[in-house]
Amino acid sequence: MAVFDPNDFEISELGPKVKDVDDPEDLEEVLEREKEGKNRAGVKTLVQSRIDKLHDEDEDAIDYDELDPGEYTVAEMANLVRDVDDFEVLEGLMEREEAGQDRSTAKDRIQARMDDLQSSEGDGEAEYVPPEEKYPELDHPTEDKQYVHGLEDGDYRDMWVYCETQQGELVDVSLEMLGKARQLMDDYNDQYDEDERVVAVLVGDDVEGHAEDCIAHGADLVVVHEDDRMDRFLHKPYSEVFCDVARGDDHEFGREDRPSRDWHDYDEPRYVLFPATNNGRDLSAQVQGELDSGLASDCSGLYIEDTVISNPAKTGGEGKREFERVLHMKRPDFSGFEYSTILCLDKPHREFHPQGGSVIPGSFDVPDPDPEREGEVVHSDLDAPDEWFRVDVEDHDTLDEGVDLTGYDVVVALGRGIGDDPTKGIELGLELRDAFEDAELGLSRGVITSSYSFDGHVEQYVGEDRQIGESGQVVEPDVYVAAGISGAIQHKVGMDESDTIISINTAPDADIKDFSDYYVQGDLFEVLPRLTEAVESGELRLDELAAGDD
Repeated sequence: MAVFDPNDFEISELGPKVKDVDDPEDLEEVLEREKEGKNRAGVKTLVQSRIDKLHDEDEDAIDYDELDPGEYTVAEMANLVRDVDDFEVLEGLMEREEAGQDRSTAKDRIQARMDDLQSSEGDGEAEYVPPEEKYPELDHPTEDKQYVHGLEDGDYRDMWVYCETQQGELVDVSLEMLGKARQLMDDYNDQYDEDERVVAVLVGDDVEGHAEDCIAHGADLVVVHEDDRMDRFLHKPYSEVFCDVARGDDHEFGREDRPSRDWHDYDEPRYVLFPATNNGRDLSAQVQGELDSGLASDCSGLYIEDTVISNPAKTGGEGKREFERVLHMKRPDFSGFEYSTILCLDKPHREFHPQGGSVIPGSFDVPDPDPEREGEVVHSDLDAPDEWFRVDVEDHDTLDEGVDLTGYDVVVALGRGIGDDPTKGIELGLELRDAFEDAELGLSRGVITSSYSFDGHVEQYVGEDRQIGESGQVVEPDVYVAAGISGAIQHKVGMDESDTIISINTAPDADIKDFSDYYVQGDLFEVLPRLTEAVESGELRLDELAAGDD
């Protein structure tokens, strides 16, 4: 039954359910049930948006037989033809495009859809024509690249993890990824009766000392490349080194002069993970491009599972096809209600490996190290040429480290609600922070980008390093106190995994109310001092706050 009771679900669970309903009348009933129940503003907005979209689709129904392609941009045409399943209709669109603006890019989009339909309806597999031959008039910048050639029936194994170091130390997200990779590959080996490994990659100057730490946190094998010219991250050499060690001995396009590597007897890794840091994002995009695969950026959830796909582009028009051992990479979208799951799937005439993604720091716990774990350490045999170091950094300075808000028991966050007296607002937030044993002060983006004037003694606490949200830090404390924060989706992404959320806002139905455990309708200038007093007197304890509804 399409109609369901939204009050039985958390907001984060409702996105997919609402999207699956195609009858506006059913959604109207869902909306009424929400209004009569929890009456959450976010849920009402979500359901109403879906209703509006369905009405718009009905009103904007397109008569493809009469459609004039010239009235649409190429991008709009690409979206329109994607929904056309009638070959004759597409032929009509092609004729009208040729008789009108005759845009080559628009015709390519129509022809591609016609090819999809032919391959899905044909008796056999459609003849494969390489893009360089099919579209000779176009520029194909990857045609002559040394390694960009899709393998067929390639041999892939293991999960590789790039372990980033900064100023000589492993960053926490490297250890987080190793722990998650260990859990994934343990489950993978049990499910598929394999014996594949977690491979850590260390690149830089004097990094071998971290190898044992990588093994203790889950790696079976550590690949080390040391070069004193790589004491700082450099795009070209780091990318080249990673790609070189990732390619196996017998890779069809490998270096003929490379010595045999008995630790790497397959073509390319099956999976690869990078940290979603500034350097990790840079490296991941370049490496996956060079290895002729795809990349899911900024992931916060990972699992491996078989999946069934019917997309003709992936199945070759053979109906449904089961893809095995697929790394499902979940990433938050901008709505905050849903996650997108990215799959990197092979298709006829081309295999996409490694399946790779970058991981948001803080998405997984750092595992407890096991100093008794055994692993192997090997060294890269690549002699990086001087031409890879054409950029010469003659001098550099280190920015202040700023404040790392992760790992605290309590985070006290302030938003635009401090606007009546910004300096006083910061002071009250600091007083509450100091009342707890292990707490720190955070800020919403609204405070960072505002034109508030702060007195000098609190100005030091107002900086981008304290920003929480999609463009700032992601925190998961036991207790999160949000004072004067409305609850925009971008901020929610940075704190909604907190165990207990306490919100203070003057509005009766601010968005943040929908995902708070405690909601205090009031002025933060009045509520914060009373909350501080209760904590300092012992009347309100951290364990009581963290207990939530229990």
